[in-house]
Amino acid sequence: MSAPQDSLQRAFDDAFAGMGQARETFALRLAPREVGTIVSVATGIAKVSGLPNVGFEELVKFPGGVLGIAFNVDEDEIGVVLLGDYWLLHAGDEVERTGRVMDVAVGDGLVGRVIDPLGEPLDGKGPVVTSRRLPIERPAPPIMDRAPVTVPLQSGLKVIDALIPIGRGQRELILGDRQTGKTAIAIDTILNQRGKNVVCVYCAIGQRASAVAKAVAVLREKGAMDYTVVVVTEGNDPPGLAYIAPYAGTSIAEHFMEAGRDVLIVYDDLTHHARAYRELSLLLRRPPGREAFPGDIFYIHSRLLERATHLREGLKSGSLTALPIIETEAQDISAYIPTNLISITDGQIYLSPSLFELGVLPAVDVAKSVSRVGGDAQRAAYRSVAGDLKLAYAQFEELETFARFGASLDANTRASIEHGRRIRACLKQAEGAPVSVPAQIAVLVALTAKLFDVVPLERMTEAEHAVREAAAGIPAEVSARFEAAAGLSEEDRTTILDIAQKALAPFQPKPPPTEPKSATNVAKPEVKPAPKVARAGKKS
Repeated sequence: MSAPQDSLQRAFDDAFAGMGQARETFALRLAPREVGTIVSVATGIAKVSGLPNVGFEELVKFPGGVLGIAFNVDEDEIGVVLLGDYWLLHAGDEVERTGRVMDVAVGDGLVGRVIDPLGEPLDGKGPVVTSRRLPIERPAPPIMDRAPVTVPLQSGLKVIDALIPIGRGQRELILGDRQTGKTAIAIDTILNQRGKNVVCVYCAIGQRASAVAKAVAVLREKGAMDYTVVVVTEGNDPPGLAYIAPYAGTSIAEHFMEAGRDVLIVYDDLTHHARAYRELSLLLRRPPGREAFPGDIFYIHSRLLERATHLREGLKSGSLTALPIIETEAQDISAYIPTNLISITDGQIYLSPSLFELGVLPAVDVAKSVSRVGGDAQRAAYRSVAGDLKLAYAQFEELETFARFGASLDANTRASIEHGRRIRACLKQAEGAPVSVPAQIAVLVALTAKLFDVVPLERMTEAEHAVREAAAGIPAEVSARFEAAAGLSEEDRTTILDIAQKALAPFQPKPPPTEPKSATNVAKPEVKPAPKVARAGKKS
C-alpha cells in the first residue's frame, strides 16, 4: 500500500479506537425529576399535589413556562403563588420542581431599562444582558456590618432638605391621601441625584399603566434614566408579581450597594403590596387578622426595609436609602398599615390634603413629619439656619389658626404671622424643578434674617426666584464651605445676606413721594367771606 493509504488507515484506526474507549467508559446516568399535578387553579394561585420534597418558597414550573412560588407547604398538597397568567393552566397539568428559589438578574446592564420582577424587559430594547443573579429574599446585613448614617441625601426640595433631612442609608416613609403628590416627591428626589453618583431604583407596585408611563417619560426627558432602573408591575398583573416586586427591586439595589455605591430605592407604593399579599393569603386560606390582613403582614415589610442600610468601611461603604410610599384614607395615619410602616422606618413625610387644596406644593405638613436619623447627617450650613426656621413655622401655624377666630392681635403676633406666610411661600416649589444646595442656603439665610418680610405676598414667588438666581454669584470659597462640618461663619452669612439684599431691592415697596415745600407752593389759607347781615326794612 502507498504512503497516503497507510496514513488514512491509521487515522481511521485511531478514531475507532477512541470511540471504542469512550463507549466502554460511558455509564448511563439517570436524572430523577420530581413531577406533580395541579389539583385546582384560582385567581393567582394553584393547589398542587405530588411534590413531597418541595421546599418553602421554592420555584416550581408549570406548562407554558409559567413559574410559581411554593407558599403553603402542607402534608398532602402545596399552595403555589403564580407569577404568570393563570387561565393557561388546568387541573391535571404537570408541575415540575426547579430546585432553586426565586431570583432576579442584577448588574450594570439593568441601568436605563424598564423590567418586570422576573427580569423580563418591558421597554422594547431587546433582552437584558447580565452575568449574575441574586435571590429576591436575602437576609438583612447584621448590625456589625453597618455604619452610622453620616452623609445627606439631597432631595432638591427646600422643605425636606431644610426641615426633614434624609441621610444615605435611611428609611424615610412618604404617606398621605391619594392625589396629594407622594410620587412627585419621590420622582423629584430621583431627578436631583443627577451627577451625584447615586444609582436609583424606582419600583412601581400595582400602579396604573398610564401613571407608570408618565413617570418613565419624565425620567427620560430629564435624563434620569441614565442612572435609574425601573421595576414595574401594573394593576392588571397577577398578585404574585406585585408581591415579589419590592423584593426583586431591593436585590437589584443591593448588588450596587455591595459594590460600594450609593443607591436610592423608591417603593411606590406598599399599600398595593400589602393588599396583594392579603389577597394571596385569603385565597390560600390563611387565617385573617386585623382588617383581614394575615398575622405576618408586619414581617413582610420589616424584612424588606431592614435591608436598607449604610455598610461599614470594610464592606466598601455602600448605602441603600429606601423611600417607601403609603396611601392613607381620610388622613388616618393611625390605620393598620401606616402605623406598621411608621414603626419600621426612621421617620415620615406626611402630605396634607388641606395644604394641597390651598396650593401649597409640596404639601408637606411639617408638624406631623419627622426625620429621626437624617438630622445628624444634615450639613452644618443647613443646621445653622434651619433650626430657627422650623420653630418659627410651627408658631405661625398655631397663630394662624388662632387668628381665624377674629381676635384682635398685637403687633408682635401680626409680625409673626406675616413672617410665617413668607416662610410658607418660600418653601413652595414647582414639580420637577429641584433646587441646588447654594440656592437653598441663600433662600434660607434670607428667610431667617427676615429679608422677605417687606416683600408683598403676591410677589414672593418672583422674589424667591431672584434670590435663587443671585446665589450663582456666591464666591467659590464660600460655596465650598457649605460641604464642611464647621458650618457658616459670620463673614459667610454677611456675604450671602449682601447678595440677597441686592436681589430683593426691586421687590421692596417704595415710599410714597413727598412734594418739596417752597414759597410758591405754600397753600394760602382760604378766606371765607363774612356772612351778610340783613338790614331791617322800613315799613310802608
